[in-house]
Amino acid sequence: MTAIQITNVEKRYKSLQALGGVSLSIEEGEFFGLLGPNGAGKTTLISIIAGLIRPDAGKVTIHGHDVTGDFRAARKKLGVVPQELVFDPFFTVRETLRLQSGYFGLPNNDAWIDEVMHNLDLTNKADTNMRALSGGMKRRVLVAQALVHKPPVIVLDEPTAGVDVELRQTLWQFITRLNREGHTVVLTTHYLEEAQAMCKRVAMLKGGKVVALDTMAALIRRISGSQLVLNLGHGELPAELRHLLSHPDAAETTDSGRKYSLRINDYAEVEPILARLREAGAHLDEMQLQQADLEDIFLQIMDKGSV
Repeated sequence: MTAIQITNVEKRYKSLQALGGVSLSIEEGEFFGLLGPNGAGKTTLISIIAGLIRPDAGKVTIHGHDVTGDFRAARKKLGVVPQELVFDPFFTVRETLRLQSGYFGLPNNDAWIDEVMHNLDLTNKADTNMRALSGGMKRRVLVAQALVHKPPVIVLDEPTAGVDVELRQTLWQFITRLNREGHTVVLTTHYLEEAQAMCKRVAMLKGGKVVALDTMAALIRRISGSQLVLNLGHGELPAELRHLLSHPDAAETTDSGRKYSLRINDYAEVEPILARLREAGAHLDEMQLQQADLEDIFLQIMDKGSV
């Protein structure tokens, strides 16, 4: 079943085209990453998914419910953790979560509220007024509010921005558990190592358009491949291998000789490279095979604009 279906969504603010025909499907149970630089359109798209703004064109459904035409049913299926810290200063943590439960018609929800607070390490703050909490604790309450009605689809918009390591670990343990139990999770983050560790599939936005959409493994394979780093004690890289240099400055002089970084797409390419080095009389002191990471992929795609 498709959890979120986005079809040709457009949104313009006067002269700014925030979204220019975005289409993608997020399947039920996925841990999906929505990535892009500032101004790429991520928050606008999330706001449309959440029903906070209306698209100029296109359609978004959540579990088959149109976010505009069937907004009540769509909203019940969705929990959103916003990027901004928004809270009511007149309530305690528990009162805030009970109030949020009431919005969804769940007046007797204390057992789940207690479980959410426990998993987000909020139990000892349950009777603390919201305005007395630290920024990190307020962020935890935002996550708890999004989860209080047990939504099958969870959207996290920069959930760990400016928070400590403990909260990150606590949050990811709980969210990973919910994902294992069948919840769909959509994550936007500038911490690309988090996205690489958590997400199986990612979409990258640039200028309001999808410029990449694939599994993490396929993107790494197709866009960047791997880096073969060679330290030559003496001798030069043969001319017929220089087209493999990962970039113009991929060769550098070291104390022991010359260091080269070659881009390869398959491990089977390593032996022919080594054979050619032997034929050329180059002496290999050290060799490393380095896998590209999501940051490498992100920078390449943003530089090229599409794949």
